[in-house]
Amino acid sequence: MSRPEHLAPPEIFYNEDEARKYTQNSRIIDIQMQMSERAVELLLLPEDQPCYLLDIGCGSGLSGSVLEDQGHFWVGMDISKAMLDVALEREVEGDVLLSDMGQGCPFRAGSFDGAISISALQWLCNADKKSHNPVQRIYKFFSSLYACLSRSARAVFQFYPENSEQMELVTAQAMKAGFYGGVVVDFPNSTKAKKFFLVLMTGGNMPLPKGLGTEEESQGVSYISRREHAKKARGKPLKNSRDWILEKKERRRRQMKDVRADSKYTGRKRSGRF
Repeated sequence: MSRPEHLAPPEIFYNEDEARKYTQNSRIIDIQMQMSERAVELLLLPEDQPCYLLDIGCGSGLSGSVLEDQGHFWVGMDISKAMLDVALEREVEGDVLLSDMGQGCPFRAGSFDGAISISALQWLCNADKKSHNPVQRIYKFFSSLYACLSRSARAVFQFYPENSEQMELVTAQAMKAGFYGGVVVDFPNSTKAKKFFLVLMTGGNMPLPKGLGTEEESQGVSYISRREHAKKARGKPLKNSRDWILEKKERRRRQMKDVRADSKYTGRKRSGRF
């Protein structure tokens, strides 16, 4: 089955007929709602406090309805006029904007407390016009998004990476733009239920949330920005020293790997005798 982004540009693929599916197909509505609720959960918003959120690729406003139900205010942007027309017909509470995410987020600095995006990010990886450079467009998007988020805010993208290279490309450009974070995988062992969420943070590198459907350890791919690597390179501890071992163990903890607890014996040389 062909991927939608291989069939036509988003503004053409999501025409009036396709847009209607998002208000008439109960299965599409249910899946969209579930993914939106999970994205909001991963934002880790403060409880009982309304936030001002950005919905990227908002479409007909289904994900915006989830934000409304949870007491938040939102603004949506989408490249498909047909989808936005349906959103207006549904009389969504949020304001919607016709905009190409590859040209950046046209908002003032620090405007939003968070951002979500459902099934939109993979479209940026395609060159639909001769003038399109996917790498430049992805970086333009993430750098402008970083600017319009408040500090300590998060952005969560549910998306469908075509392969691991595409996932690496998207994540690398997000890190280059200043974000921290990585990919959280829900139900990694299920073919149908498996979902990818790119969780991005502006306020420093924090542990990634655990993916749903995993019992022992988180299914996630953690990344650190280049500036973090540069900081560490300036004062690297001597290999096999105690500091080097502690740093390596901490790095493995950030990758959600099973690591033994530190003790006074960490880094000590073992005696050759039994």
